[in-house]
Amino acid sequence: MILGIGTDLANIERIGQVLDRHGDRFRNRVFTAGEQQKAEARRETVATYAKRWAAKEACSKALGTGLRMGISWKDMAVSNLATGQPVMAVTGWAAERLAQMTPPGHEALIHVTLTDDHPWAQAFVVIEARPLR
Repeated sequence: MILGIGTDLANIERIGQVLDRHGDRFRNRVFTAGEQQKAEARRETVATYAKRWAAKEACSKALGTGLRMGISWKDMAVSNLATGQPVMAVTGWAAERLAQMTPPGHEALIHVTLTDDHPWAQAFVVIEARPLR
């Protein structure tokens, strides 16, 4: 069963301007150490940050909160499986909200997909509840 769906579209150039203007203050407020390491290792650093920004926005929408109600940017983190597939992990208040949304006898799975085509970065998040085995 689908518990939530979220999407976001981010302008890569705008994220680049914010990075230029606020640098580490912005990076450290919004992105986990792992997300920063991934972005800084990629040739398309700004696009990588923009996709992760969009994923966090999309995840907050799928959680039904937007970025309010105590959710923190770093409560949502994008990483990649060895295959390159992006995955979303939640901690803190986002994890609490996910637990509240999940029906008894089910586990929640967060599906995320990312794409970019300069100047746009886009993310979709679907939160699914699966019955426990």
